[in-house]
Amino acid sequence: MSHQQNSQASHTDPAHAVSLRQLIRSDQLMALRQTVLLSMPVNMLLGVISTFVAWRSGKLSIALIWLACSGLVNVLRILACRIPVERLAAALPLLGARTVGDGDRVTELNLRLHCILALMSGIVWAGVPLLCAGYTTPETLFYLTCVCGITAGAVTHGFAFARIPICFITPPLLSIIFCLATIETSATRMALAAAVLLYLAALIRGSKVSEGLVSHASALKNEATTAKQALEVAHQDLHRFAQKMQYQAEHDLLTGLLGRAGFMEVAPRMMARQEHALCMMFLDLDGFKVINDAYGHDAGDQVLVEVARRLQASVPETATLARLGGDEFVILYPLAPQAEPPEQLARRLIAAIRQPFARLAHRHIGLSLGITITRSDDINEMLVCSDAAMYEAKRRGRNQFHVFNDDLNAHLQMKRDVERDLADALARRQLEVWFQPIIQHDGRTLDGFEALLRWRHPRHGAIAPPDLIEIAALAGLSEELLRFIIGETGAMIAFLQASGRPDLRVSMNISPREMERISVDELVTEMLKSRQLPARMLEIEITEETALDLQAASQSLVALAMQGVSIAIDDFGVGYSSLGFLRQMRVSRVKIDRSFVTGLTEQTENQALVAAVLQLSGSFGFQVVAEGVESEDDLRTLQALQCHAMQGFYFSRPMPADQARRMVSALAQV
Repeated sequence: MSHQQNSQASHTDPAHAVSLRQLIRSDQLMALRQTVLLSMPVNMLLGVISTFVAWRSGKLSIALIWLACSGLVNVLRILACRIPVERLAAALPLLGARTVGDGDRVTELNLRLHCILALMSGIVWAGVPLLCAGYTTPETLFYLTCVCGITAGAVTHGFAFARIPICFITPPLLSIIFCLATIETSATRMALAAAVLLYLAALIRGSKVSEGLVSHASALKNEATTAKQALEVAHQDLHRFAQKMQYQAEHDLLTGLLGRAGFMEVAPRMMARQEHALCMMFLDLDGFKVINDAYGHDAGDQVLVEVARRLQASVPETATLARLGGDEFVILYPLAPQAEPPEQLARRLIAAIRQPFARLAHRHIGLSLGITITRSDDINEMLVCSDAAMYEAKRRGRNQFHVFNDDLNAHLQMKRDVERDLADALARRQLEVWFQPIIQHDGRTLDGFEALLRWRHPRHGAIAPPDLIEIAALAGLSEELLRFIIGETGAMIAFLQASGRPDLRVSMNISPREMERISVDELVTEMLKSRQLPARMLEIEITEETALDLQAASQSLVALAMQGVSIAIDDFGVGYSSLGFLRQMRVSRVKIDRSFVTGLTEQTENQALVAAVLQLSGSFGFQVVAEGVESEDDLRTLQALQCHAMQGFYFSRPMPADQARRMVSALAQV
């Protein structure tokens, strides 16, 4: 960078300019202190020689006074070079020292002091004419040589800061010019005075040029040093930023535990160095969604932080604990001979989480755990297995744990095979929709059908509809599967309409996952319009769990109800549907779960529940369908209670679509 470029950079960046100027001044001061110390012996030696010459010429008394002044100033200059810069600045109140902590001010004060001392030394050497009668005695040549030599040396040694040599050389050279021009004037002396004046100008110019070169070199050096330091700082900042990003990528910022990415990075390394079997626990909180809904997400976050703290306090020291996301946690630890048995640890963890939480009055959090014990080094396989075990624990109730076993392994293999084959089965239309009749109160009259999904897998046989729905969601086939069911249901409705039975309804089940992720109302509307079918012949059954999530269900359900589609609550009695929801969603039918219907004749409590629902139906304007009727006694009891409609194996098992059509045709001929 050129000096001009430095000036431009300084102009555009004042803070940088101030900093660079201070660094240059510091370099100048350091060089100055070194060169002054180098020049002092020569100065003092020339002073002694000059005194000797003056003694030989009979001017000893004046020479001694001159030498004493010169020596005093030289001692001061040496001290100024030896005393530390900060201490020297603090001792200079007359020079404007107010705050020693300002580095730039301290440097300037030191330079100012050296200028003053250089000027004082120059004034002393300006007194040389007193030793030679104004340069008129025979010793004039000697003194002129000494003065010119010492001034040239001053410029040579004072290259770093021009003001120092200029302050020193100006008084003695001006005294020479004055003496030559005013005492015993002659052409030669005038010419010599002019030459000394030219010599003074040359020395001043040389001093400034030297200082410019030194300043430029110092600027380049300091720019390079500053750039290097800036690069080092940037590198350190980048390293810290990378560490921070890596930490944030690997850790859960809410709880401070490892996150999913961090766990997937750490766990394989842990597994690789273990000689013993490994235990993985997949943990999921029970009832956490209710906490978020009732108390807000801030309270939910605090619960998660407290859960993480309790888990950390409970797991073995050799365990790796991570939060995978939401309310899911995972623990991995080696089953060394002295390690705590997984079942015992699971009970301790459940007990730790069951303890009350400060902000949750009268509410408790549960914990479901899935446990996998293996020597496998496949972390993904362990996660899948422990997750399956956790869901089995949830199925059995709150605060349970379950160990992955052969049955779960077979179920898991089934799910994998089904997930792999489902898309092809849909494309080949290997899935079917069967229909189970719904019978009216008299036990004979057909009221409609319920559409039920069926698929016989080539390897695993009949696949349960809930498993199909879950697997379709995992495979990203939920919408395709739902379109297939809606299409088959629409085909049955079209047949009933063509057969002169527009009074019958066909109901189809919608899972909570479908209501959340798919625009069910748009798919249904599209099917009804394309086939020109009346909406009243279609009924959508939703489970009570779907009904609880009003935000997910209400928009689609209201849109369907406005078109005339019937809305039914399935499995009523095992969930938490509110009467307000029944009214809000314009529910037309409620289906009492089979657990309350099968064996109804012998269970008075269940009879009371059915009677209560029937009584409510009159007030709220919905019908009641009893599921799971398997005996004539159950039929008679339901008829005695005035139940509106029924379905179950007593009347008919689910049947393929062709068989259901033949049934309708046969009834039409009766």
